[in-house]
Amino acid sequence: MNVREGGVEVVVPEQDGDSITDDVFFNPVQELNRDLTVAVLRTYRDREPRAESYLDAMAASGIRGVRAAENGWDVTCADIDPDAIDLCRENFERNELPGEVVHRNANALMHESVFDIVDIDPFGTPIPFADAAFANTRDLVCVTATDTAPLCGAHFHSGVRKYSAIPRNTDYHAEVGVRILLSALARTAARYDTGVTPILTHSTNHYVRTYLELDHRATDANNAMDELGHIYHCEDCLHREYEYGLIANPPETCPACESNRVLTAGPVWLGATHDAEFVAEVRENLTEDMGSVKRANKLLDALEGELHEPTHYDQHRLCKEWTRSASGMDEFLERLRDAGHEASRAHYGGTTFKTPARVEEIRIATQ
Repeated sequence: MNVREGGVEVVVPEQDGDSITDDVFFNPVQELNRDLTVAVLRTYRDREPRAESYLDAMAASGIRGVRAAENGWDVTCADIDPDAIDLCRENFERNELPGEVVHRNANALMHESVFDIVDIDPFGTPIPFADAAFANTRDLVCVTATDTAPLCGAHFHSGVRKYSAIPRNTDYHAEVGVRILLSALARTAARYDTGVTPILTHSTNHYVRTYLELDHRATDANNAMDELGHIYHCEDCLHREYEYGLIANPPETCPACESNRVLTAGPVWLGATHDAEFVAEVRENLTEDMGSVKRANKLLDALEGELHEPTHYDQHRLCKEWTRSASGMDEFLERLRDAGHEASRAHYGGTTFKTPARVEEIRIATQ
């Protein structure tokens, strides 16, 4: 069937209800992901005018690569499935756009070739492709992870195996997933004396997407490693704190309620997960021909104003703990700010927010 996204029209596999009858994978739910990718590419061209080449390392139908080519990038699409390669070629031709299509293992291609931007969007964990991506990419590595259950701690042992870290299924499990992923990617890049800076990261629709700007000096890798640490979370009173460093030093009991049920998560990325100025510029590069433009605008609005605290709270979860009714989020946050605490909405959900205030301080300020 034909699908139109942005300014291109592509052929994608026929779908029968929720199942795809062809072997080549196409996910219509990922339109937001692809729309944001296009807006990021438009924005990044101004940030790094030298960047020209873009690799879609797991191209499938090639829709992401075709949309990048429409925006002036020198695109290479790769896939190991010969049917996907045929479909990619057809989609470049039907849109009269240039693009190289390569029947190649993604890891082999990334180790052998140099690209300015590499996009990794596999099914499941991206970690098997991370070494190759950081080995030769010049400027920007874009990564999608769809295995949120291991990342967030719901599938604990799988998360440990895949990400070499301890994930925890807390009330801010989506943020744990984001920061476990960024930690694993930063540690991988550091092996190649490369430092990463997340310029935009979001957790949406059961996947995590991040865009990592690269700096190729050992000191940059050291600086990125300095952003790693651990989160300590009390299962009883919801108190959480964090400290930098690769060696965990958790408290024996919770400093707020003296419970001994304190979880440790990490190493996680404790630094900023986005650049607010870049996020604002990405929003300016959204266009009305994008099917997800309203959702993308809402997401980027939340991200731009989001504090860089490494955990978030859910008002409903707190109010359940305090056995009181929840209030409107605007009113709730205003009370918190009036009490002298920084506070912002978080993009993880309508009742999520960030603040450096402790749980007891939040309770007192908002009662």
